[in-house]
Amino acid sequence: MRVTRAARARVELVPRERTLRRFSAGLAVVGIAVATYIALADAGGGAPVCVAGGHGCATVANSHYSHMAGVNVAVFGIAGYVLLLAAAATPGDLGRFGGFLLSLVGFGFSAYLTYLELFVINAICQWCVASAVLMTLLLGLTATRAFAYAGAEFAVANRAGSHEDAL
Repeated sequence: MRVTRAARARVELVPRERTLRRFSAGLAVVGIAVATYIALADAGGGAPVCVAGGHGCATVANSHYSHMAGVNVAVFGIAGYVLLLAAAATPGDLGRFGGFLLSLVGFGFSAYLTYLELFVINAICQWCVASAVLMTLLLGLTATRAFAYAGAEFAVANRAGSHEDAL
């Protein structure tokens, strides 16, 4: 099978899967740190400190939207980021599409929480925005990994099988 120049150029534009997995893992670790900070601040009876000043973090943290079923939403964030870290460490389509599905749900939840901050609570928490940005980046990375490398193992196996058949 002959590979065209255009097909080769498309492949070269996509980072190697290993690179996508490493960046995903790194962002997931940062996400774990951000969500853990928010959860610990809440557990200590306070609110995350707004780095740039203001009271947005306290306003968001003290709203009833910061908890679901009595659990701080940051705890759900920690769980999500840990699962995304595991997906980045998982080879094959299970890791690819598991990570994509997790990041898609995380992105949707982050978008919902951002909507609440902007239009219901009327306050912005910088830490929540950081988490939403991380989740958006993770969605981009996991989508690229899932759709650029889906079935890669089968393609390699088929290529190896076709070479054996030719012999």
